[in-house]
Amino acid sequence: MDLSTLTIAEARDALRKGELTSVDLTDAYLTAAEASDALNAYTTKTPEQARDMAAAADARIKAGDAPAMCGIPIGVKDLYAVEGVATQAASNILAGFKPQYESTVTGNLWSSGAVMLGKLNMDEFAMGSSNITSAYGPAISPWRRAGDETPITPGGSSGGSAAAVAADLCLGATASDTGGSIRQPAAFTGTVGIKPTYGRCSRWGMVAFASSLDQAGPVTKTVRDAAIMLGAMAGYDPKDSTSANLPVPDFEAALTGDIRGKTIGIPREYRVEGMSETLDTLWREGAEMLRDAGATIVDISLPHTKYALPTYYIIAPAEASSNLSRYDGVKYGHRATLAQGDGITDMYEKTRAEGFGEEVQRRVMLGAYVLSAGFYDAYYVRAQKVRTLIKRDFELAFGDGVDAILAPATPSAAWGLGEMQTDDPVQMYLEDVFTVPLNLAGLPGVSVPAGLNRQGLPLGLQLIGRPWEEGDLLNIAGALETAVGFTAKPERWW
Repeated sequence: MDLSTLTIAEARDALRKGELTSVDLTDAYLTAAEASDALNAYTTKTPEQARDMAAAADARIKAGDAPAMCGIPIGVKDLYAVEGVATQAASNILAGFKPQYESTVTGNLWSSGAVMLGKLNMDEFAMGSSNITSAYGPAISPWRRAGDETPITPGGSSGGSAAAVAADLCLGATASDTGGSIRQPAAFTGTVGIKPTYGRCSRWGMVAFASSLDQAGPVTKTVRDAAIMLGAMAGYDPKDSTSANLPVPDFEAALTGDIRGKTIGIPREYRVEGMSETLDTLWREGAEMLRDAGATIVDISLPHTKYALPTYYIIAPAEASSNLSRYDGVKYGHRATLAQGDGITDMYEKTRAEGFGEEVQRRVMLGAYVLSAGFYDAYYVRAQKVRTLIKRDFELAFGDGVDAILAPATPSAAWGLGEMQTDDPVQMYLEDVFTVPLNLAGLPGVSVPAGLNRQGLPLGLQLIGRPWEEGDLLNIAGALETAVGFTAKPERWW
């Protein structure tokens, strides 16, 4: 049995049947992680902790007390606080920070018996679409273009999570999505990523970027695995005022594969200039596959889509400038060395200039600007009104009987490191065109691998669901996954 190629569902079944132990499974993944430094996916490895957790999981399985994630080795994105383990959010300003508390999502996973292999790379404070803003250096995708050795981005901000799952360095990984940071990396790496409804997973203990947009979710190898892992991550948390007090359904049980009678909307506004021909073809084929599976395909309009990016890039930086004001060198994290005569303002300025990378500084300044007295009404208040209109577009579509919306996850396949113009940040921001509307509306979305482009790189299709209907959304995603039959894996070069 090749342990590295198992899915969460397969590993769970084998563990319960006694065909393998969590200790053996964990050792196989620790070995794979140890040999994968070329990918720079792991920022911190926790082998001793992993082996202890695996032994405890084996004891639970033997005692017959085994939830679905029990004994499953996973990686954790570096913005989840894990007690006693370095948590930097890939930023120098949090160098050396080891929280003395546990995030609710990771706590839920450990309660279910999951095993932590280590922390995973990401864009600094989750700000980025390519993992190049990380203080640890970029994560590298295990995928390569045919006949080309140029390192490829795994996407961002959850680039380490997507790279690790695609390269079989863990069975699944926690990730987070503020404007597409689960779905875009999943699309770039041929993995499955789901952003649940805002409030489905607790944000407590996650390093905040934009509080009204951030949402936790998993990156996995299959839709079934996403259903299993999301079920373990989700749940009401009184410590998070935005957490929904709703029971967590059995997402895996919802995967019947039967989508007869479902109505799938195709938004005409998502046909954008510059979208690759291959992706356009895959989108049309995906719609046909869902029709063949019994769904009705209808054209829909989401007229305010064109305002989603500018709205997002006002609201998200505004919230970031507020959230990141706590990093001032006083209580924890990095503090700049001060010259004689320097005051507290000098300490703030020098600490932030040294600790924050360029992209974080850019967004903090942008956020401070749109919140300033002269511009608050012109930018921030107007953006909140447009956000309401974007949310209403989706409500009207779902109100007309649409069960899910099918769209591309990204406008293109992944690019080589250094190929996207870093001197023009707007170029990078445009990559989020299909993903940010969901965050603004708080809706669930899942990216499913749909095929390869002409250079052999993965492309993903995105399904957008009704609020709190992740089970139904995953079932439709499972039907698409079955119809597509995507089995491509990156050739090992690392």
